[in-house]
Amino acid sequence: MPIRSLDHVALTCADVDATLDFYKRVLGATTLYEAEWRAGKIPVVILQVGQSRMSIHSASAPAKPHARVPMPGSEDVCFRFDGPIAEAVALLERNRVEIVDGPVPRPAADGKLGQSVYFRDPDGNLLELLSTDG
Repeated sequence: MPIRSLDHVALTCADVDATLDFYKRVLGATTLYEAEWRAGKIPVVILQVGQSRMSIHSASAPAKPHARVPMPGSEDVCFRFDGPIAEAVALLERNRVEIVDGPVPRPAADGKLGQSVYFRDPDGNLLELLSTDG
């Protein structure tokens, strides 16, 4: 099969600046094409989160084409975490991010059993940090 992996996730948000701040502060994301987005040259700003990318769309002006009903808070995104799950928990606690569930056992995409911790971003999207590092 020619499909290798996900390339990016498009995330609809109510407040782009709050979303960028959260992902940069909590998950160490960096922005790509932010100047071009702010200048109105492109319709989205990209967040690089580890090896994953997120295309950030404003709910008030979603980029076309877009989901049938683009709305904040409808995503569920899992990031692989390099390190023990206790470090993921500590990261969230340091940033005063409420843990919704976990740590709980979860299977990873590569078949390994891991531990996950769940939390929400400013729009209420469910985020997951999954560790297979014991």
